[in-house]
Amino acid sequence: MVDCIRWNYPTDIRYGCGGISQLGSLCEELAVSNPLFVTDPDLVELGMTKDAIQCYRDTSTNIGIFSAIKSNPTLKNIELGAEIFNQGNHDALIAFGGGSALDAGKAIALLSGQKFALWDFEDKNDNWKKAQISSIPKIIAIPTTSGTGSEVGRASVITDEEKALKRLIFHPNMLPTIVLLDPELTLNLSPSLTASTGMDALSHNLEAFCSPADHPMARGIAVEGCRLISENLLKAYKNGGDIEARGRMLIASTMGATSFQRGLGAMHALAHSIGGLFDSHHGTLNAILMPYVLVTNRHKIEKDIEYLSMCLGLKSTFDAFLDWILLLREELNIPHKLSEIGLSKKAASIVGKTAEKDSSASTNPIILSADDYEKIYLRAISGDIN
Repeated sequence: MVDCIRWNYPTDIRYGCGGISQLGSLCEELAVSNPLFVTDPDLVELGMTKDAIQCYRDTSTNIGIFSAIKSNPTLKNIELGAEIFNQGNHDALIAFGGGSALDAGKAIALLSGQKFALWDFEDKNDNWKKAQISSIPKIIAIPTTSGTGSEVGRASVITDEEKALKRLIFHPNMLPTIVLLDPELTLNLSPSLTASTGMDALSHNLEAFCSPADHPMARGIAVEGCRLISENLLKAYKNGGDIEARGRMLIASTMGATSFQRGLGAMHALAHSIGGLFDSHHGTLNAILMPYVLVTNRHKIEKDIEYLSMCLGLKSTFDAFLDWILLLREELNIPHKLSEIGLSKKAASIVGKTAEKDSSASTNPIILSADDYEKIYLRAISGDIN
């Protein structure tokens, strides 16, 4: 029997190497007898996924499997998943994978028992209050990457293909009932995915730390999340088998999503806008955009960044922190410019307008206009940080 550490903030978290072996007993603990296992097409045939499903089947035989999910989940993906959930009379949902599978799983769970359409639960005003809470099934979240932290989030990012934008779907009960963090599930991540997802985790912690919202607990978690990433991301990138570094990155990712209860900012506003238009990898976008947004926000966050820089063992200056970000990206082979991943100036206007309306924009340290976002995008295209 694997002896997992157990945490209860922000939800019930079980952490330990080999913890996936407890999946069946966790379902028994929650009185789950017929879950829908949601993962993505790249994972569904892998040995570790089949092993995870077998860990459930060791205690019960009833389980459905759904993997028709795009890398940026769409409305159609969620509607199909909810239909399959209902047709199979499933009583819970197991979300297994990276951010796409976790976001899709949570959205499927929300939609499965509702009379409203998914967009009716977009994170605006009090839309979440429309949901029938008793119809939202229990969710067990099992991340296999260390980036999005969606396993402890109360929202999902879903692509609206008709309007080419990403929508944030929110309900407090989308927070998984149990989160299973098993570092061994992240050992097979490629160096490039380790880099992009790790930088995504950093962007969550960093933007949450810089948010103007009043949430001291989230701010403290964000500082420690940044510190863990500063000490472990390069280790995991250079040696994928370093289980200690993998475990610390998995925790830092979870901390990032816990801390962004405080809000995010312009990195995510732009990444959501660009990702909705071009289906680009979310973590890579945040990694590229990071220094450009930091410089834009500098006059408002400089004192905060000086403190954070000190906590990371760097010289306590904004420039020292910025230099660390630039060097880290270089060592992780992250592109410096958006043009290096095929983006061009042509989309600048629509990116700016969409970013301004994104829900993450409201907690950026500075309220930026569409023109401001357009300028950041153009600087990130050309590589001009200042």
